[in-house]
Amino acid sequence: MEKKNTIIADIEAGRTSLGIELGSTRIKAILIGSDYSVIGAGSYDWENQFEAGNWTYSLDMIWQGVQASYQNMVKELQESYGIALKKIGSIGFSGMMHGYLAFDKNDELLVPFRTWRNSGTEAAEEELTALFQHNIPQRWSIAHLYQAILNQEDHVSEINFLTTLSGYVHWKLTGEKVIGIGDASGMFPIDPLNKEYDAKMIQQFNQLVSKYTYQWQIEDILPEILTAGHEAGKLTKAGANLLDLSGNLQAGIPLCPPEGDAGTGMVATNSVAVHTGNISAGTSVFAMIVLEKALKQVHSEIDLVTTPTGSLVAMVHANNCSSEINAWVKLFKEFAQLSGNSMQTEQLFELLFSVALEGDLDVDGLLSYGYYSGENITGMNAGRPLFVRTPESHFNLANFMRLHLYSAFGALKIGMDILLKEEHVQIDQVVGHGGLFKTKEVGQRIVSSVMNAPVSVMETAGEGGAWGIALLASFMREKSTDKPLADYLNENVFIKNQATTVMADEKDVQGYEVFIKRYKQGLPIEQAAVDHLV
Repeated sequence: MEKKNTIIADIEAGRTSLGIELGSTRIKAILIGSDYSVIGAGSYDWENQFEAGNWTYSLDMIWQGVQASYQNMVKELQESYGIALKKIGSIGFSGMMHGYLAFDKNDELLVPFRTWRNSGTEAAEEELTALFQHNIPQRWSIAHLYQAILNQEDHVSEINFLTTLSGYVHWKLTGEKVIGIGDASGMFPIDPLNKEYDAKMIQQFNQLVSKYTYQWQIEDILPEILTAGHEAGKLTKAGANLLDLSGNLQAGIPLCPPEGDAGTGMVATNSVAVHTGNISAGTSVFAMIVLEKALKQVHSEIDLVTTPTGSLVAMVHANNCSSEINAWVKLFKEFAQLSGNSMQTEQLFELLFSVALEGDLDVDGLLSYGYYSGENITGMNAGRPLFVRTPESHFNLANFMRLHLYSAFGALKIGMDILLKEEHVQIDQVVGHGGLFKTKEVGQRIVSSVMNAPVSVMETAGEGGAWGIALLASFMREKSTDKPLADYLNENVFIKNQATTVMADEKDVQGYEVFIKRYKQGLPIEQAAVDHLV
């Protein structure tokens, strides 16, 4: 009862923060109280559409999802505490990074939203990377813009504002054309010293496109950058009515800078300090390491983004991770059903993952590529899941499962080796989150072998980016403490958080090194499968 009374008092006094994150398959709203724990949540499932050659979400879909997730959260609060939500202390929005949302001078969308998932910007990627001497992945906003220029698309001359998904939602609710620095770092390269778009690259880009005689300069159409802790505007009356269809929500609520899902993931895993990192392992996998200094060279395998406070981050992103494991577990489930010993999927995962730790450390010559789609890091333009072994290999269930866990991180390991062995980046701690870490210790031990660093899993890891952006909203509201974000998270939010930490021993690390050598040597086999298997 005491806990319930505290929550009601927080809601009535406005000591709450709302975070809404627009992910690729779900929009989630979370309200947190004064102790940073979740007191209400709502979600909405959605899917992108493939239209006119592009993956997209319509603006109507965006607002339908935002409104529904908010309404579902409010409904939960009403049922749990008997309160109609009218006042919130602070709000933050997060969304999928990158992509292309271009508007004209009348604030009309010029072309359908092009999400991060769209490829077809390879020419722009190559030319801009060479020009800037800075890796520009195909999914970045500037790559989308320059590709539209190369394609001679008519709408480019009419652009007045270019933003991301989180920046768009924030703009419509506050009237402010701003963006958090982490999200901005997926639009255009950032100068981490002055926390702005890189001035030299701005000049280079303007010179590159000067022959087209557009009426805009790139700096004029990009959103203004803000770092964590700054107020980024207030909820307008029209914005309140757009977010809350009931009309109960009051205007005037301060909003923190809108952020990308990478930045909110860093916050939710307490990975914003130098030498810390996080790894998200699901359908795809990415690792983000906060750097002490800039990398010495440009690497196509590594994206450079920033934390919500503007610290430089190296991100290694692989398109494929758990899909092939899921397929094999599904096959084992079918066998269990046929045998009359049906098992729940969760039980199968725990059983099969646990036996993996009994396998040979180098999986004794087994090899697999779980490529359901193309893989940029290894240069595959299409996916062909493949399992290969020699007749002499020790082929048993433990090795088979350990192999597929090893393979799930194979492409990621290639990028991580660049950071660890060529750039000599220091990693003190990594926090893991995602489905592959649900079975106790197994995923952590494998990833620790990949990263050669301790890997922790937190109790709160499942809360995700919506919680991360709610924490950033709280940080803005409580900024009078003058604590840096890393200290704020350590001393306020995560001080009582329980975590389990695993460090692979030297034999584990050496075993994975033997495997990854075989993985690299076997890439021509995978390429042959891509070329010849239909």
